[in-house]
Amino acid sequence: MVGGRRLTVVMYHFVRDLARSRYPEIKGLSTEEFRGQVDYVRRHFTPIGVTDLLSALRTPGGTLPPRAILLTFDDGYRDHFDNVLPVLAENGLTGCFFPPAKAVTEHEVLDVNKIHFILAAQPDKARILASLFRQLDEARGEFELRTREDYEHQLAHAGRYDPADVILIKRLLQRELPLALRARITDALFREWVTDDEAAFSEELYMSVDDLREMREAGMWIGSHGYDHFWLDSLDEAGQEREVELSIEFLRRVGCDLEDWVIGYPYGAYSDSLLRILRARRCRAGFTVEVRAADLDRDDPLTLPRLDTNDLPKCRDATPDDWAARAACEDGPA
Repeated sequence: MVGGRRLTVVMYHFVRDLARSRYPEIKGLSTEEFRGQVDYVRRHFTPIGVTDLLSALRTPGGTLPPRAILLTFDDGYRDHFDNVLPVLAENGLTGCFFPPAKAVTEHEVLDVNKIHFILAAQPDKARILASLFRQLDEARGEFELRTREDYEHQLAHAGRYDPADVILIKRLLQRELPLALRARITDALFREWVTDDEAAFSEELYMSVDDLREMREAGMWIGSHGYDHFWLDSLDEAGQEREVELSIEFLRRVGCDLEDWVIGYPYGAYSDSLLRILRARRCRAGFTVEVRAADLDRDDPLTLPRLDTNDLPKCRDATPDDWAARAACEDGPA
């Protein structure tokens, strides 16, 4: 089978022994499921690395192997060093890892992860919402806020992976509320339901700079995931410039090649102004969360789509006969 210009990119987050972890409700892939998915990928796809992708993008008419697939890992979790790296090494595969710089260097837990662990630690989401809206009511003298009913009407709609109450919590704390207020409430909920020792939790949760250097030496690719893990489309151009510059400095500290660097957008969010900044800084590829296979003849290299791990089977003996696997294959639907 000849090569082509189609590429499946798969996105991973947590990969751990979920059943025996302190937070079994965290949304992720078990280590055994990951092993099964790697087996599945090797049976039905041709794994490639970022260097293969960049070569195809750089070369006019450059092609990829048939059913090419690239594995990517977001957020810089220690899971990736402890659980992912050994499996990739055993199978002779490489991955692309996107750590947010602030989480690695400042020993702070990202707000997005605080929300993950709040939700994992407290199964009764009504209790989280009661505390959240109580704090909103206490802040009405400081901020211009809508009613609870308005927020619920606008935001409480089931998503692809979450029920309506979880989506409501996530949207309020990720981007709907004023930044200072959502940070304050997220911190309070994290202390209430998870821990008041944020630094210790952070060092347990994320890789270190030395871990990332070791991953590079093992053949893994380290890309940008911003500095603060902001929704980059929500920032003005100056804020976007700052995020890009700080993340480039972080890549330099890890030892990355800054002539050929790539970015995975936090939350998949980008804007035209951000793309202009990235092109000026020689960013070669960017990865979104749009769910489909990439076509290098049609897609902007800075807005490549990615499947979630849940879009691929987790069993090594599965066949590529569902929508996601067909969409990922060279001869399947886009």
